[in-house]
Amino acid sequence: MTPAPISDADRYSRQILFAGIGPAGQQRLAAAHVAVIGCGAMGAASASLLARAGIGTLTLIDRDFVEPSNLQRQILYDEADAQESLPKAEAARRHIARFNSNVQVHAHIADLVPANIAGLLGPAHILLDATDNFETRYLLNDFAVQQGKPWIYAAAIGAYAATMNILPGKLSSRSEAEGSASLPGNPAPYAPTACLACIFPKPPTGNLQTCDTSGILATAVNLAASIQVTEALKFLTGQPHLMRRTLISFELWNPALWDPAGSAALERSEISAGTPRPDCEVCGQRNFTHLAGQDRAHITLCGRDSVEIHEHHRPVDFAAMRARLSAHTDIHDLRANDLILRFRRGPHTFTLFADGRAIVQGTTDITVARSLYARFIGA
Repeated sequence: MTPAPISDADRYSRQILFAGIGPAGQQRLAAAHVAVIGCGAMGAASASLLARAGIGTLTLIDRDFVEPSNLQRQILYDEADAQESLPKAEAARRHIARFNSNVQVHAHIADLVPANIAGLLGPAHILLDATDNFETRYLLNDFAVQQGKPWIYAAAIGAYAATMNILPGKLSSRSEAEGSASLPGNPAPYAPTACLACIFPKPPTGNLQTCDTSGILATAVNLAASIQVTEALKFLTGQPHLMRRTLISFELWNPALWDPAGSAALERSEISAGTPRPDCEVCGQRNFTHLAGQDRAHITLCGRDSVEIHEHHRPVDFAAMRARLSAHTDIHDLRANDLILRFRRGPHTFTLFADGRAIVQGTTDITVARSLYARFIGA
């Protein structure tokens, strides 16, 4: 006997009781479309919260696959996902379908790049940053400012968490507005905030901390994701005037990292981000260099002793590729499904995606990674 479907009145009853949402707000959420860029720790937490809140449509974008080390903090995934090396966007889609089948989820196993950003993010009402690199964040900032589309920055490392709302100015021309999604009903007006480039004119340089070098607490990730999603709910229910207009950060473990005197007052810090910087290259001068793809690398280091190769964009026939690779006696653990192909050769583990991208683990030498790609996949 098929169980009766769960009604929205039952599912969202406690959220509707909250005065900030109510029945009208819940209807707005059901009509909303949110894009989450990155389905790692932050993206998994935010996507789960959004789906449980009743967001009607989610677009999930991620280029990576689930590994055992992800399970400590990436709350949507389980051991089976890691054993199968399932792409994170697809794994997230499957798990969301199990606890809220009414949410429409578009899972994209892809890098977010200038060539695909408009197609992937254009329909969304708001964009949530859950990436692990500033190259993608500056690309996201360019696109959001150009399109007048709100986005929310979020980051976590160690026991540190930070988030900031970016509300770009309204579009001034009809040509710019073509294809830009608008909220259902009457969108509430808001004054623009600073954009990412207003606060950080240039990406940080030098040896940056990552979760692979400094570790990360799941609690820090979930704090940032909770704030990020709460701010998104304010916007989607027509209350942008309630959204925070600061870059807010928290150090959850050791306040002495902020203040040598150990003052607990600095466990929480806020920087004003309520006003755009007039001479900002992006929102002031509207110079979108990242969106234009200037100086964008085609092969990048992606942490965990790995190199990502994303200079090739072509469909891969996994069955034919598996048959060809099986002839190599030095290739081990060769396996494939409809989404990825994986194999191990010596110290290197090779993961090939359906769009021709690959992640080579076991090296940070781009020359070695490119050589392995050319040898086993093709130039």
